[in-house]
Order: sequence, then C-alpha cells, then structure tokens
Amino acid sequence: MKTYLQILVNSEGSSPSEIKSILLNIGFKATKGNYDFVYEWNEESVSIEELVWFADKVHSSLKDSKVYFSIETI
Repeated sequence: MKTYLQILVNSEGSSPSEIKSILLNIGFKATKGNYDFVYEWNEESVSIEELVWFADKVHSSLKDSKVYFSIETI
C-alpha cells in the first residue's frame, strides 16, 4: 500500500523546503506528478486504525506550518 500526499503551501507559512524536511523525517519520499509525496507501507494491507493514526501524525507534524494537505491511501 502507498499513502499519497498533496501539499498546498501558503506564502505566510513555512517554506516548501521546510515542509519537505518535515515530511521526509516521518518517512515520506518526494515524488513528481499528481502527488507531492508518497509513503510506502511495508505491509500489503493496513488497518483503518493505522491509517488514521498516520494521518494524525502528518497533521501534528505540519501543525502551525500553515499548509493544507490532502491524503490518499491506495
């Protein structure tokens, strides 16, 4: 499974390089295309609880950075 992240930065918030650093530190990889970052799970199937926990982790990591994000796991 993979979790994809799209980021919308704000000129009044953290810089794109700061956001990238935060996300790389929690295991995301930068990517090109429709998404900005991807997280590759070690398992084929991840529980809803794990996905919500991970989304909470992303949310808390980006807190006060003034960015919007969209998260999708496939």
